[in-house]
Amino acid sequence: MRRPRMSIPGLVALAVTALVLPACQQGASEPPPLEGAAIGGPINLTDMNGKPFLDATLAGKYRLIYFGYTWCPDICPTDMQQLALALRQFEKDHAALAAKVQPLFITVDPQRDTPPKLAQFVAAFHPRFIGLTGSVEQIAAVTKAYAIPVLKGDVDATGNYLVNHGRMTFLMDPQGKPIALLTPDKGAATVVADLETWVK
Repeated sequence: MRRPRMSIPGLVALAVTALVLPACQQGASEPPPLEGAAIGGPINLTDMNGKPFLDATLAGKYRLIYFGYTWCPDICPTDMQQLALALRQFEKDHAALAAKVQPLFITVDPQRDTPPKLAQFVAAFHPRFIGLTGSVEQIAAVTKAYAIPVLKGDVDATGNYLVNHGRMTFLMDPQGKPIALLTPDKGAATVVADLETWVK
């Protein structure tokens, strides 16, 4: 017995269905890489204008958080440059989404990084960065909450020292929960791609 031939409209409908179903499946969102991780917590610091800064002021905003220090000779400025390039590109391509992202620079060297020093430093990269400092105890609390290892180096004859610290950039959701680690060391394009993936 011969199988009945499908009409042209029937073939078209079948082809459309075959295209739509995979597209829907591909659109299924994957969970964020850091979903459920015990990272983050309340931020109670001082901003670059010398005013108290609480994470409650970030309600409804995604947080891009970089830990570093202004005296860093190489890595921190390089990472900040890539983050700034990524933010500018994201602002250009997705202005409304970019407005939902608040970039923060949290020092791991509160003894030297005063508010004026932070203000000068972050202004050199992007005008929307907020620099944050605090007491030694406050910075210790926030670096612990974000699992950032910090080790102060030996002080030389001139009073200078290096600070070894975790090279981590976090993207947090509007509720302050971790989404992903960003990788400015791999270039601005990778940061833009992550922002396009996770900022909604």
